[in-house]
Amino acid sequence: MAKGISRERIVAAALELLDEKGMDALTVRALAARLGVQAPALYWHVRNKQELLDEMATVVMRRVTGAMSEIPPGGGWQADLAAYARVLRAEYLLHRDGARIFSGTRISDPEVVRAKEPWLARLTEAGFTLAGADDATDLVTAFVVGFVIEEQERGQSAETDPGRYSLTGRDAWLGEDAELVKAAGHLRDDGDQRFERHLGIVLDGLAARLGS
Repeated sequence: MAKGISRERIVAAALELLDEKGMDALTVRALAARLGVQAPALYWHVRNKQELLDEMATVVMRRVTGAMSEIPPGGGWQADLAAYARVLRAEYLLHRDGARIFSGTRISDPEVVRAKEPWLARLTEAGFTLAGADDATDLVTAFVVGFVIEEQERGQSAETDPGRYSLTGRDAWLGEDAELVKAAGHLRDDGDQRFERHLGIVLDGLAARLGS
């Protein structure tokens, strides 16, 4: 086993590499070079890239559950899910391609998974079935993952190609007979306002389903 190499150090270095160069540059070879070791030394701690991604996602979710544990109960299930969505988005945005590393991962810390217990309890107390409570949490998670992936990809693309999302260029490209499409494009906003509006739609849908 390589001296000074631990799973925690590997994951921390992987997150640094992710922030600097993005998901596509995150390879076992690049990570080993960053740590000053040969790639086989890392396999004592993580068997493959997927396990590395699992560990990275676990670190992110550990921070999410820590933040959620500080939110006092009593605000209602919608407030709980909204707080979860905001915390999750904020944690993803701390890292370049932060939402991408979560997709398809498996949390490796049982304490993080067990932290879902009080969330499910609050949702079932509010009237959800257990399956419905689990679906509600998964739906909000999927919404945040998708929203942040799009948010981060658009931001990074605009940095490398400032004219990529030019509305003037888009309008000219669309030509005639697309007035509603053009108008909708000019109404589009990004960031917090759009996130809160979309989150509200998701929560309203869950409330309607709960009341039906």
